[in-house]
Amino acid sequence: MKKIKSIYWVSTGLFSLMMLVIAWSYLAPGQLKAFFSNWGSPEYFRTGLAVAKFAGVIGLLLPVVRGRVKEWLYAGFTITLCSGFITRYAVGDAGGSLMLPLVMLVILIVSYITYRRLNLLMKRREIRYPASMHNRLMPY
Repeated sequence: MKKIKSIYWVSTGLFSLMMLVIAWSYLAPGQLKAFFSNWGSPEYFRTGLAVAKFAGVIGLLLPVVRGRVKEWLYAGFTITLCSGFITRYAVGDAGGSLMLPLVMLVILIVSYITYRRLNLLMKRREIRYPASMHNRLMPY
């Protein structure tokens, strides 16, 4: 269980850090602002996407966010990354910028799989231990 827990936190932390850097760069003046205008996206879309990424990262990192909410966070990030890949491909970006959403998607998938596995292990432990011990055994 410690191995799964470590993989979960490393993958979630790495993904969250990358998302925070990207969201911050959306708000900062510079190259990404020009990229969004080249893609034909309005100004408010870039700002809204940055705010949504900040909120999503907070939801992924907070242990009190569980269940369907966390599932929807994973789904939202998956849709965002797939859309980012499609947009970059349609505009004609190549190389590393085209592969970045796919690499991040792989890291997100690892985080999701380990999250699900941790939840499954915790449900099995709830059956073996009384509810009073449940709070001490929570993995996150």
